[in-house]
Amino acid sequence: MLSETAFQGASLCVVGNINRDIKTSPFRPGNHLFRDGETSVPTIQETIGGGGANSAFAAAALGAKVAFFAKVGTDELGKRLEQCVIKHGISSRLKQDPAHPTGTSINLTFDNGHRHFISCLPNNESLCLEDLELSALGGYDHLLRADVWFSRQMLFGGNEELFRWARRSGMAVSLDLNWDPRWGVADLEEIQQRKQAIRSVLPWVTLAHGNIRELNEFADSDELEETLKLLQDWGVEAVVVHMGSRGAGYYYKGNLLVEPPAPVQRQINTTGTGDVLSVCLMLLHGCAAPIQEHLCLANAIVAQFIEGQRQFIPKLT
Repeated sequence: MLSETAFQGASLCVVGNINRDIKTSPFRPGNHLFRDGETSVPTIQETIGGGGANSAFAAAALGAKVAFFAKVGTDELGKRLEQCVIKHGISSRLKQDPAHPTGTSINLTFDNGHRHFISCLPNNESLCLEDLELSALGGYDHLLRADVWFSRQMLFGGNEELFRWARRSGMAVSLDLNWDPRWGVADLEEIQQRKQAIRSVLPWVTLAHGNIRELNEFADSDELEETLKLLQDWGVEAVVVHMGSRGAGYYYKGNLLVEPPAPVQRQINTTGTGDVLSVCLMLLHGCAAPIQEHLCLANAIVAQFIEGQRQFIPKLT
């Protein structure tokens, strides 16, 4: 069976968000949150945030060679984040921008499994292709574009140039199709323009990643089977599906392989599981072992993360 030694020698270059996350432990949702008052929770933690940052830290913790491209302000928070990146052995490619301060996201975690983010992310929203030192991508096997919806400049033009450059350099390309903050807020025309901007770059994508709800919303579909077929028709080579209590799925050439989750005795970490799952599949991409073994190993690592046996997302110091 496949073991974690397969991660050694793998390399990943991540382009995405970095910010401070303020995370609550799970608490009861309800209308009481909309009234004057106070809600006590067991813990509130200050950690690294951003899907890109979380993925970079997870990959480094698994033993891969990792570079991380993002933008921060010239403020104290930006310095703290960069120090944390360097401390964990990640090659820091953080562009400093005095005009756009480093952002913060408040992560409200509910005991029903749902969550809600309240964010102010000017550094991430201003990311553009000129902030990325593309020549530094050399020597890496896989590119992950995380947090794809946040920067308008990358959404409309920048991502295509980045993906073209990566594929010309012989890299596999992963795209995290996470939730667009404009869905449910913007008018239908804007939402469709944003979706089309991503659909147009899918021919350069090796692996698309997302949970069922995100993927279906992106494809304007109610059924996962239809969504996966559409993604394939739009040019994606394969899809990694985060299936929650059903485990992990891998869709390739019209077939969806599903591996049930590893058993979990207790739930400590409630966010970031999708990032960990996807990172494992990226680092194993190209490994000769059967895909089912890829999924099984990834699920085992995700279970350890959920139980608190592994801490992939560092606290800020």
